[in-house]
Amino acid sequence: MRTALIVPTRNSAPFLDHLLPALARQTLTPERILVVDSGSSDGSPERWRRHGAQVVGIDPAQFNHGGTRRWASEQVADADTLIYMTQDAVPASDDAFAQLCAGLHAAPEIGCAYGRQLPHAEAGVLASHARAFNYPATSRIKRLTDRAELGIKTCFSSDAFAAYRREALERVGGFPTDVIGSEDAYVAARLLLAGYAVHYVAEAVVRHSHDYTPMQEFRRYFDIGVFYRRERWIGESFGHAGGEGRRFVASELRALRDAGQSWRTPEVLWRSALKLAGYRLGHLEHRLPRALKRRIGMFPRYWDRTTP
Repeated sequence: MRTALIVPTRNSAPFLDHLLPALARQTLTPERILVVDSGSSDGSPERWRRHGAQVVGIDPAQFNHGGTRRWASEQVADADTLIYMTQDAVPASDDAFAQLCAGLHAAPEIGCAYGRQLPHAEAGVLASHARAFNYPATSRIKRLTDRAELGIKTCFSSDAFAAYRREALERVGGFPTDVIGSEDAYVAARLLLAGYAVHYVAEAVVRHSHDYTPMQEFRRYFDIGVFYRRERWIGESFGHAGGEGRRFVASELRALRDAGQSWRTPEVLWRSALKLAGYRLGHLEHRLPRALKRRIGMFPRYWDRTTP
């Protein structure tokens, strides 16, 4: 088994003091580390090179969450296992890679495995709750037959820390060439529909979380709405996120209560309203001018080259 680690980066220096030592401690060492850098100006590419990574620079205007990952996979054609990480995800144990790859190869039908995400030490209550809600302590192999129970969560995955079997990835067409985000859900859905399984490996752990502002939540959910409008086949195959969203809000309110912060209930309701508004606006993006979409979304360059 030849393994390659692929990390898209842009100004990753703030994370490297923790990330690079954690990578060096891994009991499973990838044969290749490919860093695809989008115009960093903080000296981080040289630090990656000193760590032993191959660093390839691309024009920031050409970066795409799906297309760049697809291109990267083609640069490591000799690897049959592809581990993808984001620059702000830090392995939480020395065997994180080994556990993830073991989960990927636990059964021949598994095409993708993704790990558990714990919050960073400085994460707030809401960011910590989001990790706990989406990444429980128990592993699970998800198959297409689970969609009646799990709905849209069946194809939930995360490229913050995931591994793919190259053969399976190529059989379903690889990463999409041009998406605004959620390329991990796209690939997971394709794999499931093709008869593969997706393995959530709770023993493979990284620290990764975001303390989004309410407006960042709005912008993020606008992009998610755009994705699911343009990829309608996912909703048609697995259902929609309405019920899951209600469960998340109820769980979030319980987390505040347990933390003694029930006074923040109006904030949660406001955030939830903004997320819902962003998501629904994303579904109406075909009616919005391109200039407005560039201002609303978290990935404005997407609108410079896509159809209105």
